[in-house]
Amino acid sequence: MGGGWCAGDAPLAMRIDMLRAATTAALCLAAASLPAQRPLKVYISADMEGITGVASVDQLGPASFEYQQARTWMTAEVLAAIQGARDAGATEFVVSDSHGNGESLLIDKFPSDVPITIVRSFPRPLGMMEGIDSSFAAVIFIGYHASTSSTTGVRAHTMSSALLTRIALNGTSMSEAGINAAIAAHYGVPVVMITGDDAIVEESKQRFGPIEGVAVKKAIGFHAAATLTPDVAQAMIREHARTAVGRRASMKPYAVTRPITVDVSFKNYRPVELLAYLPNIQRIDSHTVRYVARDVLDVSRFLEFITNYDPTLAP
Repeated sequence: MGGGWCAGDAPLAMRIDMLRAATTAALCLAAASLPAQRPLKVYISADMEGITGVASVDQLGPASFEYQQARTWMTAEVLAAIQGARDAGATEFVVSDSHGNGESLLIDKFPSDVPITIVRSFPRPLGMMEGIDSSFAAVIFIGYHASTSSTTGVRAHTMSSALLTRIALNGTSMSEAGINAAIAAHYGVPVVMITGDDAIVEESKQRFGPIEGVAVKKAIGFHAAATLTPDVAQAMIREHARTAVGRRASMKPYAVTRPITVDVSFKNYRPVELLAYLPNIQRIDSHTVRYVARDVLDVSRFLEFITNYDPTLAP
């Protein structure tokens, strides 16, 4: 009898090969129809005053005798946070080099097997949070310090120890961690971890909720601390970063009600007098100006301006 050839007439080996090919094609088609897995992005903002071993000006500037060593400690703590976040599944990072001139991290020490972008130098519209956006899953603060309103924190200040005595948002005195957490919250991203002295860790937990905190030193005073050793601190940072990124779903962004009233108090009279010449700035006492901002991005630009502008700036 006549009839067409079908797969059932083929030899067994050929039928097996045909079945394998059909299965592979079906699997490829199914994979192609699945949505691409999103990267797990973590933003790290790093300062130096809260790094292990840092307690005075001897570590904080390029002309200081222990600055190069402090750069090494700072870099190692950021790398420990990166590794801990990777242990929890993080796949991409932006690191904000946020101390002094913004050029403290030793960028040649960073790994090459994971995408890492490093933000360097100043000024920047978003300051210590430049590069943050809604694509990130979590924020980690490394080496942070207490606010200028603190009576106990090591090197306690907010944005400028030389110029300012207080920054408040909607009447609440802020640390740099508070301002930066509010910037992250603008994009819906929570802060999940902070490292620094015991003063900023405790202040941040009270403000942001049960985030992970690593107190790498205990404040004795503005110029003194009882510190862990770098190796011990780095091991703790890696462990807590892994836990923090793993707990990110339980963390809440630190949102600030808009519009935002910004009060900035200066050490000197003249900046306050001159800023009050501007129609949108109100002088509320001899040392304080007030600005009402649309949102926290507006706040950031205002603060960056008043702490960086100088008519002799060049080029």
